[in-house]
Amino acid sequence: MTAPAASHRRILFASLVGTSVEFYDFYIYATAAALVFGPLFFPAQEPWLQQVGAYASFSVAFFARPLGGLVFGHFGDRLGRKSTLVASLMLMGISTVLIAFLPTYAMIGWVAPLLLCLMRFGQGFGLGGEWGGASLLAVENAPPGWANRYGSFPPMGAPVGFIFANGFYLVLGALLTDEQFREWGWRLPFLASAVLVALGLWVRLRITETPEFVEAGEKAPPPAVPIGELLRDHALPTVAGTMGTIACFALFYISTLFVIGYGTKALHYDRELFLGVELAAILFMAAGIATAGFLADRHNAGRILTLGCLVTIPVGLTMSALLVPGSLASVFTWLAFALFTMGFVYGPLGGWLPSLFPARVRYTGVSVTFNIGGIIGGGLTPLIAETLVKQGGLGWVGLYLAGAALLSLVGLMLLRRK
Repeated sequence: MTAPAASHRRILFASLVGTSVEFYDFYIYATAAALVFGPLFFPAQEPWLQQVGAYASFSVAFFARPLGGLVFGHFGDRLGRKSTLVASLMLMGISTVLIAFLPTYAMIGWVAPLLLCLMRFGQGFGLGGEWGGASLLAVENAPPGWANRYGSFPPMGAPVGFIFANGFYLVLGALLTDEQFREWGWRLPFLASAVLVALGLWVRLRITETPEFVEAGEKAPPPAVPIGELLRDHALPTVAGTMGTIACFALFYISTLFVIGYGTKALHYDRELFLGVELAAILFMAAGIATAGFLADRHNAGRILTLGCLVTIPVGLTMSALLVPGSLASVFTWLAFALFTMGFVYGPLGGWLPSLFPARVRYTGVSVTFNIGGIIGGGLTPLIAETLVKQGGLGWVGLYLAGAALLSLVGLMLLRRK
């Protein structure tokens, strides 16, 4: 039975607002790591070592995400999508707000980075259950022929969250001095997360369970151990889905987190000016997601992802030519190119990954593939990129990105052969 239009609008808004809040929380940490966490929590004689420490703390969440995906996937496949999504949002929000109150290394020494990494682990654990559940909420309520367009709403939370996060930092940069920002201003975006989490919870508590989950429960009892059934009966889609997400993570965290740090420190662009350029370029990512979702329903999600991976290769190879000092137009051109392409390797995942698994293990399958792919493609990418630049220059970062795209192409080819 088709749900009323108002119900569909509520469902799509719930899938969008939740991931927007989650990604806002994730991005304010990423931006703070690129701008201030190095000297505040990881003091060292060499500035680049401070930056490496900040990026290493950023990577902690990527190793927490698969664990969160397993736990939330287990309960999402056994108990339902709604309650699991509420719990994941709360955990992410609490971890983020607590970062606003953390003392720095100058105050309590080594305990400060330890607490920061603990909160970062909580962020990652919560996000591990968020993206997969939000995708299922949208896709399992989609009308026939609309799965990829509905599935593109959770990915759209990425640019929305990024705009709110970096927009907040941009406003702070205009209102505060550099000293005020380093001393206390960076804490405000983390504190503001409490308001956004409350909005997300209010929306999600008003939705109902998805019809596909209800139907699967009527046909057979839920699996006792969803991960066991997933690995036993759906190993190939799990491996292929994991590889298919690698390019998405590598491209995004190079074109946002790494480039923000590189542009402000190595290329010496003004911080607020560079954040403004990133903010404008992220609109191309939103356009790419919307375009890719439409094309995936018209053609095939796998084909659109393949196209995105192929274009990611020249994105990587043009990095060193376009990311140069003294030419914001050149920098913006590369960012717009990279982030529009990002829409094609990310937007179709919301519909493609759920299509790989039956409803009874779908939450676990989507969460495991997306989050393990996140470790491979994104977890250590900023740290690796920073090291590659230091040792061999920006061209090596571009080759690293092209290599990530090739890995995703292999995953997509595995399912085509099947």
